[in-house]
Amino acid sequence: MSVEQEQATAGDEPGAGNGSPRVDLPRIQRAVREILEAVGENPDRSSLVETPARVARMYAELFSGLHAEPGRHLKKVFEEQYDELVLVRDISFNSMCEHHLLPFMGVAHVGYLPRGRVVGLSKLARVVEEISKRPQVQERMTHQIADLINTELDAKGVVVVLEATHTCMTIRGISKPGSLTVTSAVRGLFKSNQSSRAEVMSLINRQ
Repeated sequence: MSVEQEQATAGDEPGAGNGSPRVDLPRIQRAVREILEAVGENPDRSSLVETPARVARMYAELFSGLHAEPGRHLKKVFEEQYDELVLVRDISFNSMCEHHLLPFMGVAHVGYLPRGRVVGLSKLARVVEEISKRPQVQERMTHQIADLINTELDAKGVVVVLEATHTCMTIRGISKPGSLTVTSAVRGLFKSNQSSRAEVMSLINRQ
């Protein structure tokens, strides 16, 4: 199948072709073919001939967050006289480490103290999902989620904790499977009030 045919059928697989038309699928295919040749493989071998197209569609999906504006999910809010903690734990995510283009995956715990406005719970998961679908480092991803929620909701406090396993550590280099990286970001009251921060962290860490 030619590059042009693959581009035309990029949406045939579930999730394929997601994201923006700015994703240049033929260019990705050419790059993958070049990599296969560079490592000593034959990209025309029967089992590999469709690999560049598959990888191109995969990258379009995995990096779809580059062409999204996750803040839009937090625009619709509900006026509620509720000023206690809202916490969503164990939001699963998959992202790509920008240093080696290898996946890291885990869960996000997202909490905020409303200032008279709340957002649909699923919207917090959508924010995590779209921010994760970019070349990332876990530290930056944690801060991006916290800053976006803090800004869009004008919350009294925000806490974000990410726990992830990085395949760039588990399958290459130091090769330490089972290692877990934990990052956190706090804003507002959770940053200034130690007891509030301790309370929310205890809820996040509760088994």
